[in-house]
Amino acid sequence: MLYQIISFLLDVAIGLLGGACLLRLYMQYQRVPFGNPVGHFVFALTDWLVLPLRRVLVPIGRWDTASLTGAFLLELAQFGLLWALSGRASGVGILPVLALFGVARLVLSGLIGLVIVYAILSWVQADTSLSGVIDRLCAPLLRPFRKLIPLVGGIDLSPLALLVILQIAAIVLGYLQAMVLA
Repeated sequence: MLYQIISFLLDVAIGLLGGACLLRLYMQYQRVPFGNPVGHFVFALTDWLVLPLRRVLVPIGRWDTASLTGAFLLELAQFGLLWALSGRASGVGILPVLALFGVARLVLSGLIGLVIVYAILSWVQADTSLSGVIDRLCAPLLRPFRKLIPLVGGIDLSPLALLVILQIAAIVLGYLQAMVLA
């Protein structure tokens, strides 16, 4: 029971920090300005990890390798701590692979959350700085779906289609992880 509680708390904390690192990466890639509440929140959560990594890691094009590495290191630390708490002595070499799957899961769950927030904000017609940022982050993801799916009664179903694809990707990722670990 204690292991499950610690695992849950680590999952929440690392999910928040790692997700913020990945959001920072994506916001920089999309050239979304950070002078908004989302940007300030992301900087506040990730500067302690990303800024020291930037001294060592250079960006590759528009990709911020320090943010991506930060998310990976957080996942690696989580799986390492859980491995140590489980009392296993062997098999520690699989931890980097688990961390890669953890980052991929964070990407998918972050995108799912982003699209859900986008859909809710579009329903309530919120005109805030948050909705502008969310719109800029979701627009490139929804663009291919909008080309294929017409409006139905004035309602855009592209977020729903993207959510279905992301859920399928999460299922496939789970099966891949099970195959690798078997």
